[in-house]
Amino acid sequence: MTLDKERESTQDKKTLVFGASLNPMRVSHQAVQRLDSRGLPVVAIGGRYGFINDVEIHRDYQDWKDIHTITLYMGSKRQAEHIDYFLDLKPERIIFNPGAENHELFFKAKEQGIEVLNACTLVMLATGQY
Repeated sequence: MTLDKERESTQDKKTLVFGASLNPMRVSHQAVQRLDSRGLPVVAIGGRYGFINDVEIHRDYQDWKDIHTITLYMGSKRQAEHIDYFLDLKPERIIFNPGAENHELFFKAKEQGIEVLNACTLVMLATGQY
């Protein structure tokens, strides 16, 4: 698949950044910014309400029906209470960024046919693998 075809295939696919931070030094903040700056649809849930550029950071679950990718920026212990929510969103892909690896969610997602990656969203974006 050419890079242009790859871009077309992800252009309308929404990403949920879970664990988004308002702190510009945090990788989750940078992920929201880079996804948004590339014109990729992005939504976010974090510990504090606010905005990163024009992207609203929600504090509570949202009833999104069209999430393609969930990219996680929260350790496995803190993810435990959210596993059902992640799976109920029926994403096509979950990315476990460094420090967010979670064997339980990894295998539950795979059982449901969800692609799972232990990867870095920022590196994927920088290398055209997103």
